[in-house]
Amino acid sequence: LRSGIDILVGTPGRIKDHVQNSKLDLSTVKHVVLDEVDHMLDMGFAEQVEEILGVAYKKGSENNPQTLLFSATCPQWVYDVAKKYMKDEYEQIDLIGKKTQRTATTVEHLAIQCRSSQRAGVLGDIIQVYSGSRGRTIVFCETKKEANELAMNASLKQDAQSLHGDIPQQQREITLKGFRTGVFEVLIATNVAARGLDIPEVDLVIQCSPPK
Repeated sequence: LRSGIDILVGTPGRIKDHVQNSKLDLSTVKHVVLDEVDHMLDMGFAEQVEEILGVAYKKGSENNPQTLLFSATCPQWVYDVAKKYMKDEYEQIDLIGKKTQRTATTVEHLAIQCRSSQRAGVLGDIIQVYSGSRGRTIVFCETKKEANELAMNASLKQDAQSLHGDIPQQQREITLKGFRTGVFEVLIATNVAARGLDIPEVDLVIQCSPPK
C-alpha cells in the first residue's frame, strides 16, 4: 500500500482501519465500486462506508471519483442513499427489468410442507431424487445450530458438512474446496454462503424455511 497500487479490494472495516492508521491515502481515488450495495449501505456497514467515502468525496465537487454501484436487489431506499455518492446525471442500468418472474427460467421451483421433526429424513429423500448420487446440493438454514444438527443427522443419507459464521476462515476454505471437488455432496449453510460464492454445477438448492 505504501509504495502505491492501482486497485484496492477490501472490506469496509479493514479499509477504514488503514485510513485511520494513515497507511492508506484515498484523496486521489478515481473510481469507487460498491458491490452488493444494498448490503453495504445497510445498517451494519453504512457508517463505515460513509466514513471511508467522506475522505474521497467533496460536496459539489466536479472531481469526485466515478462511482459504480452493483446489486442484485435495489429497493427504493438503496437509490435514495446512493444519490449521495452519485452525480446528478447518474445512469441506472437494470438488467432484470420489470419482469415479475425474476428467477432463472431454467430452474424448477417446488414448495414442500413437512413437520420440523421429519425434516432431515425428507431432505435426504429429496436430495436423493432431485440431485442423484453425484450431484451437489446446498441447504440453507436460519441458524448455525440448525446447520450443525442437520449435517450430523443420521437420517441424511448423503455426506454433508456445515458452513456458518462460527467456523474459522481456514476451515471454511477447506470445506468449500471439498464441496467443489466432490469430497462431499451436501453443503448445509447459513446465509454466510448466500453471497460471493462461485460453485459450479450445483443441481439443487433447498431452503429450510422461506428466506427473509
